[in-house]
Amino acid sequence: MGMTIAEKIIARAAGVDSVKPGDIHTVELDQLMSNDGTTHLTIDMYNNKLKHPHIADVSKLVWIVDHNVPADSPKTAASQKKMRDFAREHGITFYEGKGVCHQIMMENHVRPGELIFGADSHTCAYGALGAFGTGVGCTDYLYAMVTGHSWVLVPETLRFNLHGKLPEGVYARDLILTIIGQIGANGANYKAMEFAGDGLKTLTMSDRIAVCNLCVEAGAKTALMEVDDVTLDWLHAHGREPKACFTSDADANFSAVYDIDLGSIVPIVAKPHFVDNVCPAKEAAGVRIDEAFLGSCNNGRIEDLRVGAAILKGKKVHPLVRFLVVPASLSVYEQALKEGLLKIFMDAGAIVMNPNCSVCWGSCQGVIGEGETLISTGTRNFKGRAGHKDSFVYLASAATVTASAIAGEITTADALCQ
Repeated sequence: MGMTIAEKIIARAAGVDSVKPGDIHTVELDQLMSNDGTTHLTIDMYNNKLKHPHIADVSKLVWIVDHNVPADSPKTAASQKKMRDFAREHGITFYEGKGVCHQIMMENHVRPGELIFGADSHTCAYGALGAFGTGVGCTDYLYAMVTGHSWVLVPETLRFNLHGKLPEGVYARDLILTIIGQIGANGANYKAMEFAGDGLKTLTMSDRIAVCNLCVEAGAKTALMEVDDVTLDWLHAHGREPKACFTSDADANFSAVYDIDLGSIVPIVAKPHFVDNVCPAKEAAGVRIDEAFLGSCNNGRIEDLRVGAAILKGKKVHPLVRFLVVPASLSVYEQALKEGLLKIFMDAGAIVMNPNCSVCWGSCQGVIGEGETLISTGTRNFKGRAGHKDSFVYLASAATVTASAIAGEITTADALCQ
């Protein structure tokens, strides 16, 4: 029996010829990423719980401060200082003020064929480059950090064959929200979501990151895309070579196969309070909003900012709406500045912020109050995710978010122009 991409990556990391779903294997990790959400807890355990604390291979560690930047309280400042000091003491690759962890990892570190643990649930984004990325808690992270190894239960794989091309004005964000709505928030629990087909070639790397990043919202253990010319061109442009390039065997076993016609996808909105509570954006039209957010590891790349700026140019943000624009990384910020996109946003009345997680994380910048409504390109819309427990979060594409910021209510870019 052949193997899927996920199975091949696990087999390589385990040093065995083959694996199958349900097997448990000890694996060697290629990289370990952690951010300021939980790293201070990992450090406390390292310092206070281990008899012989040590780091197996410091070159594999990447630590990133991104969730509360700049620090929003003395408590946050203390936890970030602990992280900063530990990284400096041990020579850990460290980023602060450079952007959201997954965007930084994609720009600078991830390679096809790698097995990567990240102390953040959206680590599955790395599958856009053909890497097995998965989120872990700080205890599992600590074990991998001090041993270089961990264990993996081989997941079953769901296969999504993409066909055709997305229509004009429809985006990868709409695609993955459609898929999550189709299979449900538990539809991929502890499974790998694998994407292939002729339609994959029409998706840019930014599109692919958006799709893989959000797969955890269907419960996926990881997400993976076949490595092709788009992958390799992007990788080479960022100065890296693959570790290994895998595709699924013709006789690989999938627990389910879905055929997705990209041409049938329409602008989508995920309504409160679940990511799988989706509907066509036109069915949510007219819902008044108080805030709009364009950013996050899902939709804060230069392509997303270009979409938003093109819609907003020559217009104004609605006077009753706060529109937060937050580039996903410093490199995205600099490119947007160079292209004049940030001036377009600011001239229209948007608030342009430094690269960080911002309101997607919901703990500092731009939190919303009781009864307020946010439309967001962030990753989640759970109750209280972006502020008060009695607030409301809708998820949508950069185009729909920007159009809604102009209208003061949920609308699509096409409807805005009518």
